[in-house]
Amino acid sequence: MAAPELTPLHLSHLNSRGEVHMVDVAAKPDTVRQAVAEGFLALAPEALALVREGRAGKGDVLAVARVAAIQGAKRTAELIPLCHPLPLSSLQVAIAEAPLPDGSGVGLRCEVTAGTTGPTGVEMEALTAVQVGLLTLYDMLKSADRAMTIGPVRLLRKSGGRGGDWVRPEGCSDG
Repeated sequence: MAAPELTPLHLSHLNSRGEVHMVDVAAKPDTVRQAVAEGFLALAPEALALVREGRAGKGDVLAVARVAAIQGAKRTAELIPLCHPLPLSSLQVAIAEAPLPDGSGVGLRCEVTAGTTGPTGVEMEALTAVQVGLLTLYDMLKSADRAMTIGPVRLLRKSGGRGGDWVRPEGCSDG
């Protein structure tokens, strides 16, 4: 069964009657796929200092957030209703201090690179991992700063599959 041609108005999770369904990927060939996503946590300088100096009351918050991100990626299909379960072949999580995209200061940046060989991409796994990692940081630091903000979270690039490679255009904030 050939995959339908995608147009800006065609959503693959809707069938010809407009009903939600899980996309059939059985006929799609397995290809090597990779996706990279990032997200930011804006937090008060005092809270960031706790992380930097290893003084957060709940322990090594960066290590816990990395493990949480990995768990989040593994459970993506349980969280996103129409997402296919994928055998992840690789997952790298990096969390570090970085300038915030809006120029408001320095925060924490979480970047996840997810990889698989399969019939469908790993964008959702990378994005979910970023979100879970950032939520874990929020949870572990909320006693120091309840006004933290998560975002933006975005796909940076993906490779593999019928759609080929995609890289977020420089300065692109909405797609």
